[in-house]
Amino acid sequence: MARKCTFTGKRPNVANRVSHSNIKTKKRQLPNLQWRRLWWAEGARFVRVRLSTRALRTIDKKGLGPFAAEVGLDLGRY
Repeated sequence: MARKCTFTGKRPNVANRVSHSNIKTKKRQLPNLQWRRLWWAEGARFVRVRLSTRALRTIDKKGLGPFAAEVGLDLGRY
């Protein structure tokens, strides 16, 4: 399974780790992803999704159904 948020599409970023002597090596910056079981009122059931904490905050604000419709996500698949 890819490390990707199903709602926002956040993925790992590649950056440089810079030492004190200015030696640069590659590092991965991983998004803060969580598995959550959320109640989907329109479907009258729980859906289990992997999403970022930023998406969780947006769901708290807008609601699961409207946010999924906004990003074009079919919750019937989950």
